[in-house]
Amino acid sequence: MVLLSLLSKEIKSFLGSIMGYLIILIFLLFLSLFLWVFKATGFNILEGGYATLTPMFLICPWLFMFLIPAISMKFFSEEIRSGTIELLYTKPISSWAIVLAKYLAALLLCMLTIIPTLIYVFVLFKLGEQYANLDLPATIGSYLGLIFLVSGFASIGIFASALTNNQIASFILACFISFIFYTGFDAISSLQLFDRFGFYVQKIGMMHHYESMSRGVLDTRDLIYFLSLSFLFLFLTQKIIEFKKA
Repeated sequence: MVLLSLLSKEIKSFLGSIMGYLIILIFLLFLSLFLWVFKATGFNILEGGYATLTPMFLICPWLFMFLIPAISMKFFSEEIRSGTIELLYTKPISSWAIVLAKYLAALLLCMLTIIPTLIYVFVLFKLGEQYANLDLPATIGSYLGLIFLVSGFASIGIFASALTNNQIASFILACFISFIFYTGFDAISSLQLFDRFGFYVQKIGMMHHYESMSRGVLDTRDLIYFLSLSFLFLFLTQKIIEFKKA
């Protein structure tokens, strides 16, 4: 019950401010502009000539790389700055439950930003030369890949928020770590330094596993990767909370 109470508190706190709605609106606005308005970007669905949401799944990781840190930056930072984190320590709840409540709140808020994009699926069903010629199974697989990617970014955001009492510093740190894990290892793997081991370096990064899932291929290795990554950063966050509690 305490966990659900904390979860509800975080969601109400975010949605109770105009800033929360503004963050979600900016995400959906940028996504819509790239997919339907901006031309010659390579992401415009109408210019592509195919009933596919692939451009959306290419853009979303980059947008979420900034959106999720913006959502999660205050979860621990504000509590630490204001001293209300001390009140949580006095409640009969474990540090794991505190971390999990904030992580689930970030995850649910991210889901709220993904749900409106389902209208794009309906639009493509209508716009195709043949009705319902959208590859629905592949689209579902891509959405699942996006959800797992978001779960990884959310755990990084929570981790960064626990490191500092400054929300801006938390935001920047979360963006940086997310960038490194999403595209950094992929870039490093191409260096001649790693030669034939480059593929294994690439597999450490999120992009390799996300792109695999975005093709509609649900490989258990990709699922295990994202679950392990999320657990790693949540575990580190719990240790930070325990250290500050002591």
